[in-house]
Amino acid sequence: MNVITRAALSLRSRPGRTLLLLLTFLVISVMVLSGVLIRDAAAQAGREARERVGAEVALDLDMDALVSGGQLTAPRIGAETVDRIGGSPLVEKYSYRSFDGTRLLGGHSTVGDGLADGHTLVHGVLDSSLLPDFSSGTWRLLSGTPITAEDQDRNVILIEERLARHNQLAVGDTLTLTENDPAGDNQEDFTVQGIFRNPSDEPDPEYWQEPGDWLIIPARALSRLNSGSDDVPVQVGSATFQLKDPATFDAFTAMARETAGAELDGFALTVNDKAIRQMTGPLRGITASATAAMWLIGGAGAVVLGLFTALTVKGRRRECGILLAMGEPKGKLIAQQTLEIVVVAAFAIALSAVLAERVTQWAGDALLRREVSAAHEEIDAWQAPAPGSTGLAEGIDPLDAPVENADPIDTITVRLDPPAVGTLAGAGLGIGLLAAAVPATAILRLTPRTILTKGI
Repeated sequence: MNVITRAALSLRSRPGRTLLLLLTFLVISVMVLSGVLIRDAAAQAGREARERVGAEVALDLDMDALVSGGQLTAPRIGAETVDRIGGSPLVEKYSYRSFDGTRLLGGHSTVGDGLADGHTLVHGVLDSSLLPDFSSGTWRLLSGTPITAEDQDRNVILIEERLARHNQLAVGDTLTLTENDPAGDNQEDFTVQGIFRNPSDEPDPEYWQEPGDWLIIPARALSRLNSGSDDVPVQVGSATFQLKDPATFDAFTAMARETAGAELDGFALTVNDKAIRQMTGPLRGITASATAAMWLIGGAGAVVLGLFTALTVKGRRRECGILLAMGEPKGKLIAQQTLEIVVVAAFAIALSAVLAERVTQWAGDALLRREVSAAHEEIDAWQAPAPGSTGLAEGIDPLDAPVENADPIDTITVRLDPPAVGTLAGAGLGIGLLAAAVPATAILRLTPRTILTKGI
């Protein structure tokens, strides 16, 4: 009788043992496959979040380098250089910023009619939507359109709703700005392209600028206003690059430094993936839990199966002794034991592929709800420092503030795909073969004379 026939008869003649072995393998297979599916679903949700949010790389002053180098003036970088960096295929979109002062002729600030003769501060930008306050959702455009690269040769302006209301301005109206130098006489008219809302009531802590008095115009228009010429190269103080893939940050940094050369001296490139980390925090939690459970169940299952098969071999010693006395090679007995385990493992893997997707979706949703609830509690518990305070004395780091409009991901979609089944098949058969090694070792030590004469 060949090995395959004998293995089939053995499984059929011992239904209780076969069923117990099948159930053990099924539990192991479902747990291992669930861990794989949760890991894959969380990874997919994380990739989708990164693609949706992107990664913003900030080009800002490196204050540590400036202080250590004794430099007293803030460096500037040419807008043309930023354009070359922003033209990289790694970049989805980009913007740059410059700051300067201006005076609003014939208009008034939001705190009074005579404050510094209408003097205020102005952002010069390439793309207003990439200003941190706009991209985070803190500032919101109420009417009109944002400033884009197509507006660089136009005199357009975005103003805050309080300034618009105080001066009775609407989209399409015109206001006049003068250059920052009080001794200069250059002035230009700007058309209101949009009105935005800054929810803050506190002055800007760095410039002590009233929140309603910020003006936003194209960077080239700001350079032209203060120089009186279109021929003066635009110099900017910071830039923002939104990468297509956050994983390309190192490649982007190397490219930017090669492109800009010495112009990057005094600047630092940092990636802001805080929104992504906040959104994917629960995903990391369930991935860790599922992976730990997968390894725990896999290891424990291998031990249980090893003990189970060892006991099985002990109960079948007389059978093995008779077969060995009849001249059956030990290799065939080992092959039969291994085949029995592998056949049961294959059935368990097939059943788990049918059951695991629904079970995993339920388990994954339950785990994710717990992680999301904990994440929201942490977000809600954060308290901003009191107005006028840095928060450091109270042990509050403003950089720990939660990112608005970056709610933790609360859903995953479990999909059973061939790679997951392949991983399960490899793990299941590996555990099965490991369990089969136990009876193989026992069979190699058997001798027919000892078994048949002493019954051991």
